[in-house]
Amino acid sequence: MATTSRAGHPLPYDTYRKAIERETLLFAEVVKGADPATAVPCCPDWTVAELAQHVGALQRWFSALLTRLVQEPPRSRDVELGLPERVAEYADWVADGVPGVAAVLRDTDPQAAMWAWGEDQHARFWARRMLFETLVHRVDAERALGREPGIDDALAADGVDEFLVNLPYAGLFAPAVTKLRGTGETLAFRCTDAADDTVEEWRVRLEPDGFRLLPRAGADAAPAEAQAAVRGRAADLLLLLYGRRSYEESAFDVSGERTVLDHWFAHTAF
Repeated sequence: MATTSRAGHPLPYDTYRKAIERETLLFAEVVKGADPATAVPCCPDWTVAELAQHVGALQRWFSALLTRLVQEPPRSRDVELGLPERVAEYADWVADGVPGVAAVLRDTDPQAAMWAWGEDQHARFWARRMLFETLVHRVDAERALGREPGIDDALAADGVDEFLVNLPYAGLFAPAVTKLRGTGETLAFRCTDAADDTVEEWRVRLEPDGFRLLPRAGADAAPAEAQAAVRGRAADLLLLLYGRRSYEESAFDVSGERTVLDHWFAHTAF
């Protein structure tokens, strides 16, 4: 059985553009007509209305950053939202923002240099980030309303990659990440979806001064045994990394030291 690491990531820019539109419209469809006061268990203290406001506002903010191709961290998130007075209209407001977002993404050079909080200091970072913000929150909305969400396998695998690539930089808004350290322990996250019997794998090493995503091992190099490993479908791994699932669930095949996994998840969900 072959193993790959970060092969095929990130996806083509147009894939993100089209997927953002689909996911945003699906999110709006999910929350439209729902009780705005419905609690969203995956986002403590948020209601469906607050989740919709967050998704619509964040997309408009990302679009503003892309339009200006900002070169340094913005001092404010204030943008013109046009938020309706009635929360019952939030779903339509989210959907109404799609053409504007699509135009910004279409007109932006993905290779343009700009500030980003993550690894990739180019405009394409924000398209990728916008997609997974929207996709994960669409899943949050569906689960809050008692629906079983579906996630495209290829997008889910790329979402796992995007999360792990950018996590070392997330201390800006997730301070617990800055305290994630170790003594050389390695964690492996293995995606088992591929139809060609390939296991896509990401390895992270915890070190005294922090942690890092390890590069792909050479074709002739056998990777060392990880202290802890989690195997599962890409969609399940994506939700696990975002703190929406537990590795104790039957969807996952877990091996190695559970204390290493507990240490990881105590510092990484956001």
